[in-house]
Amino acid sequence: MALALFDLDNTLLAGDSDHAWLEFLSEQGVVDGDTLRQANDRYYRAYLDGTLDIQEFLSFVLAPLAQQPRSRLEHWHRQYMEERVAPMITPEARALVEKHREAGDTLLIITATNRFVTAPIATALGVPELLATEVEADADGAFTGRSYGIPCFREGKVQRLAQWLGERGWDWEESLAQATFYSDSHNDLPLLEAVGQPVAVDPDPELERTARQRGWPILHLHGACRPAV
Repeated sequence: MALALFDLDNTLLAGDSDHAWLEFLSEQGVVDGDTLRQANDRYYRAYLDGTLDIQEFLSFVLAPLAQQPRSRLEHWHRQYMEERVAPMITPEARALVEKHREAGDTLLIITATNRFVTAPIATALGVPELLATEVEADADGAFTGRSYGIPCFREGKVQRLAQWLGERGWDWEESLAQATFYSDSHNDLPLLEAVGQPVAVDPDPELERTARQRGWPILHLHGACRPAV
């Protein structure tokens, strides 16, 4: 069974779910808006530049989760899905997912954004499998503000996918040879280079150069979809 692997932000979504979530929280008055936006934009620029310190970023982005009850966070998340995420899901992205579903492929979103933010988005997109950065919670389900395990970022995506395949007893080389991976970002080059069928989706400039040099397909789902930072 062939794997259809999808990055989430700026790939299946016409925007960045992490960036939008923190902007949403600032609008709710959860954290200081100016301070949050400045840091949020700084980290986002570092991501685009390929210089993001993932552990530092996770400490920043997960801290608000530890400051609120889980029930309140989930209420806000439902509002965020309606106001922010729904407009990011384009008909073209849904059609791409459906094409692979109809082909009988195994659908998997693989994203650096944390599972709390992304699990409902994967459900909304109809993708049953999700690899995301994991969020630590205590015995009562309250978030601690920390991640655990390997962050699903850059080489970490390859490591997490290897774990996922191993848990299912699937052969690594055979599975990757038949896999298609869609991404917008040069940060995903480790996994793009590992699969048999890499596809650049509305790629950033570095990924676009690499895709053209290597003859990879370039797919346009959203056009200029990144927020200005």
